[in-house]
Amino acid sequence: MPEGPLSLSGDVPEAEGWKMEVVVDSLEHPWSVVWITDNEILITERPGRLRRVFAGKMITEPVSGVPDVFADGQGGLLDVSLHPNFNQNRYVYITYASGDKEQNRTTIARGNLIDHTLVNVEVIFQTNVYKEGNQHFGSRMAWLPDSTFLVSVADGGNYIRFKDGGWIREQAQNTTNQLGSVVNLTDDGNPAPNGPFVERERSLPELWSYGHRNIQGLAYDSATGRIWANEHGSRGGDELNLLVPGGNYGWPVVTYSREYHYPRISKMTTQSGMIDPIVVWTPAQAPSGLVVYHGDKIPSWKGNIFSGGLRGQQVRRITLDGEMVTGEEKLTIGSRVRDVRQGPDGYLYILTDEKIGKLIRILPTEDE
Repeated sequence: MPEGPLSLSGDVPEAEGWKMEVVVDSLEHPWSVVWITDNEILITERPGRLRRVFAGKMITEPVSGVPDVFADGQGGLLDVSLHPNFNQNRYVYITYASGDKEQNRTTIARGNLIDHTLVNVEVIFQTNVYKEGNQHFGSRMAWLPDSTFLVSVADGGNYIRFKDGGWIREQAQNTTNQLGSVVNLTDDGNPAPNGPFVERERSLPELWSYGHRNIQGLAYDSATGRIWANEHGSRGGDELNLLVPGGNYGWPVVTYSREYHYPRISKMTTQSGMIDPIVVWTPAQAPSGLVVYHGDKIPSWKGNIFSGGLRGQQVRRITLDGEMVTGEEKLTIGSRVRDVRQGPDGYLYILTDEKIGKLIRILPTEDE
């Protein structure tokens, strides 16, 4: 991994050899997408609806059985994922904000998708502390080869006090709760065995990594075994990180971010014992959605990382040599990019987070 300080990533050249095609429109603030089959898709809408799409046509009525969510600000129905053995057990996993503006927390539930309904819905994980406000829930999921999964939990928000009187973001360095962390869970929501914090005193056994602000892109690369995450900084200082078990990623002790009213959050951008980011985006991209592309539709993109940007309204294409970044380009979308996925057909797909959001397929141009 690189040793700081890093050069900040600003504007980059436009990628070539691609074009956009709208697959589904009229989605209200979509947040995540997953494929059940080549022709059947599930999409979450932040206000609390789970949508099914067949052959490019959205069913009018949302899937029933979805729990009530705290839909306010950044809260609502967020990520969706399928159990690795979905074809046998029909388990759908969703993350969402539960509670109200005074007390809320990141929550995971699962249920069996039977016809157009989630049945046997059960909450399998909630953060062990409440927070207030409507910011910073994290909520991305990624399955690992051992059928456990990782989930990002954000730091709780800006300028919010924790019950001890300090800023809630400082809890990202506290390993007795999950705020500002990535947790590793079994498929029923228990701490995964043999985790890096299992034998560590005053630490939760489910923790995988900590010192995070707000991870909204999380991807396991099946070709290399690496786990990548993008996360929001404050004013600038957005990060692409390579996650390792037990790692402390520094927030808010070390960061390239500034407060929204401009002062530096920390004088330090690197420190011994804390892991430096691979890329730092300043000005902010507000990254959300992340995938390592292994499709065959645009062969020159194989093995590249694609990171969405809400504020940037683009997708960053990041080329690698092992763990080192060798180049960066942008795919200008012109709308807030919330999620980036590879479909089973080998194409790259993008969700735009707007009042009228879209699912977009990225196609090669004829000369690619």
